[in-house]
Amino acid sequence: MPFKRYCYYKASSGRGSRAMFNSGSFNVLINDMGIQQILLFCGMVAGPLFVVVFLIEGSLRSGYDVMRQPVSAVAIGKRGWVQRTNFILVGILMFAYAFGLDMALAAYGGSFWIPFLVGLYAVGLIGAGIFVTDKTGIPSKETAPKKRDVGGTIHDLCSLIVFIPLFIACFVFANLFAVSGSLVWHIYSVATGILFGIGFILFAKGFARNEKFAGLLQRLTIAIGWIWLALIAAHLLALI
Repeated sequence: MPFKRYCYYKASSGRGSRAMFNSGSFNVLINDMGIQQILLFCGMVAGPLFVVVFLIEGSLRSGYDVMRQPVSAVAIGKRGWVQRTNFILVGILMFAYAFGLDMALAAYGGSFWIPFLVGLYAVGLIGAGIFVTDKTGIPSKETAPKKRDVGGTIHDLCSLIVFIPLFIACFVFANLFAVSGSLVWHIYSVATGILFGIGFILFAKGFARNEKFAGLLQRLTIAIGWIWLALIAAHLLALI
């Protein structure tokens, strides 16, 4: 393989683990402990940051209905840059978290799929910030486009890349925790996956039918997923 990671422990230094990466013609020596902490911290703060920003922005928008409209609709309009930045910034934090998971999950036997799925989740967030939705969530001849634009369609695809990988990641994490004997985290991950999946179906149907509480259902679903991700990051940080 062109890219190999070699880990060793310097017991005599008392500084924990260090890792050497051999990539082609050069080697890079990094402090593995410090990098892990930073990357996992990114995953711990990303969710709360995302939720706080869209809640504040939604409450400041005149005419915006947080109970009915999707979070993505906050990115529409003059102040839309705030939510677009929120998507992109949090996506970058989650991408960093994916690398942190690659390192930290060695304690559980390692995993390729979990960092990969979280990385996809991050890419979806970044894409959702770059491409703005054209759906306001309110049925109106004035606000609803007669024909979907390219940016709005790509935004919807990015949203799927956000929700589907996270749903799958819940059960991959659950299996990892089960194998390692972490029963509480196994149950929590399964419960999160079930609730997240049900929430996704309910709010997707709600938006399709222009139901009054579709926005609330989406926010609750997002909160369930983000809280789970943040708590796992905090758990893995505690193991270092």
